[in-house]
Amino acid sequence: MSDAIYMVTGANGQLGKLVLAHLRRLVPADQILGLVRREEDAVALRAEGLGARLGDYEDPASLTEALQGVKRLLLISGSQIGRRSVQHANVIAAAKAAGVEFIAYTSLLDAAQSGMALAAEHRDTEAALVKSGIPYAILRNGWYSENLLAGLQNDLAMGKHFGAAADGRFSTAPRHDYAEAAALVLSAAGHEGRVYELAGDSSVSLAELAGLITAAAGKEVAYVDLPEADYAAALVGAGLPEGFAKILADSDAWAAKGALQSESKDLSTLLGHPTEPMEGTLRRALA
Repeated sequence: MSDAIYMVTGANGQLGKLVLAHLRRLVPADQILGLVRREEDAVALRAEGLGARLGDYEDPASLTEALQGVKRLLLISGSQIGRRSVQHANVIAAAKAAGVEFIAYTSLLDAAQSGMALAAEHRDTEAALVKSGIPYAILRNGWYSENLLAGLQNDLAMGKHFGAAADGRFSTAPRHDYAEAAALVLSAAGHEGRVYELAGDSSVSLAELAGLITAAAGKEVAYVDLPEADYAAALVGAGLPEGFAKILADSDAWAAKGALQSESKDLSTLLGHPTEPMEGTLRRALA
């Protein structure tokens, strides 16, 4: 295997899988490693012709071992809200111990200023990256289009899309656009010290989203705006854990204040092509 090793953490996740697919178009497959927690996921990656190593964000020793020989690392933020500051610090410390030469990190849009509950752990991680002394790039990802379409089948069944974002706008792009940008940054020099505010070229309000769903599906869907607490309670009633429901409701409430709208064109500039508008992602979701 070549000395130039690229690793993607969370390699079996929704974003990680897409990053790997883009990355293998940019660098030889035998230079790519995925970090996963389970042996069966490692076996699946190897079956695709990629390298795989086992490591857990909660297990510093496993991370230090897994990162041996890695030169360029994509740290995809973990899914355990409330544990991510510690987990990401573990990865960064292991990367420093292993001699990793560059880290790209998937943060949150406008993380330095955002009042969203989700932003705090991203700020912690960005600070840990700077303190580490490892050359880095910060990929501040905006909202995934898929986030707004997660309840699409329920929306169609009920004829309603619930939220707490009022007239706030979401500058969304699909995961595959963010994944392509991450692969491009990971695979090429020249991104050291950069902070990218990544967002879709176009934005949508939840009322507009309901209109797009109505037009695309041929079934009337209306947006129902709720107070933040009522929306969180509705999500709990739909089966979401209380903590996660509160995070989603908080995100909507901050979107109402403009936290998830951005005029930045960093994403399409990195990609070299426009981001996919919500209509395109919606058509694929309905298909």
